[in-house]
Amino acid sequence: MLKFLDRTVGRFAITFISCPATPRANQLATLLLIRPGGIGDAVLLAPAIIGLKKKFPEATITILAEKRNAGVFALILGVDRLLRYDVPGEFLAALRLHPDLVIDTEQYHRLSAVVARMTGAGTCIGFGPNERARLFHHAVPYSHDDYEVESFFHLLEPLGIGPSPLAPLFLSVPTQAQGRAAELLSALEDRPLVTLFPGASIPERRWGSERFAQVAARFAQRGFGIVVIGGREDAESGAAIAQAASGLSLAGRTTLAETAAILSRSALLVSGDSGVLHLAVGLGIPTVSLFGPGIAAKWAPRGPKHIIINKHLPCSPCTKFGYTPKCPRNGECLARISVEEVLAASLALLPEIN
Repeated sequence: MLKFLDRTVGRFAITFISCPATPRANQLATLLLIRPGGIGDAVLLAPAIIGLKKKFPEATITILAEKRNAGVFALILGVDRLLRYDVPGEFLAALRLHPDLVIDTEQYHRLSAVVARMTGAGTCIGFGPNERARLFHHAVPYSHDDYEVESFFHLLEPLGIGPSPLAPLFLSVPTQAQGRAAELLSALEDRPLVTLFPGASIPERRWGSERFAQVAARFAQRGFGIVVIGGREDAESGAAIAQAASGLSLAGRTTLAETAAILSRSALLVSGDSGVLHLAVGLGIPTVSLFGPGIAAKWAPRGPKHIIINKHLPCSPCTKFGYTPKCPRNGECLARISVEEVLAASLALLPEIN
């Protein structure tokens, strides 16, 4: 719905809204960050939020998110208030904030820039890859070659905040969710857990449940407990994968916070390019990730605890600003990744268990 509104209302409105006046030099006591979109962007915004809170510890930080990614912000220390675009009363509350500073973290679409301007903020900061740049006091360049965590830190440069080394953990799991995860995982006893996420928002990013099932079975033979996570749309494939390894499928049975709690108890996550992948990174969990359509330079995890498998076909990556075209080659970039490669990469991250 928001993308449709952006193409219509956003593109139209941005041409009629005046450019902002000189920024007000107020003390920054109320800050609003706009973050529409999915789970992955929200997770990778966390280090910038933490940096912002460190710079302005007395400031109140409000997030304007969506229902689909709002749960992430319960995992980020420093967020004081959460509002949602797609809840009318909360959206109107955001427009009435009149914050000292608004940072629009949307990378391309125009509607969020219009909303930022409508809040009456003293200072507006946002990415400026197109005509949306005219609505900000500070329009920040956006590059597809920067890791997304670094891109979000670029938005803080007008405030004198530079990038900092990525913390091993930048998400925090609520106590209640930890307890619920312990209950759900009790059937797997004390075996080290390998967690699998077979889902994806589009078919082009799916490796396939049959391959995940083979990986699960191979891990089970080595004594690992297998747990499959995902949304309701992943329930059928999750059940098939878990059955192949006498494991446990929790796909469609957990909240986002409970999913994070399950990840925090895992020895490893195997996943495609997904928001769940970034959750594991934020919790300090080793990952093996499967890339093809997505831009690995921007979205792949960094550091020795993470292995990225990417065949680097001539047509890959094909995603830009969140849009992936329909693949004419039946997802060859992911199909070429073998079960043996995934298993070998996974075991390389778990030498102390093998």
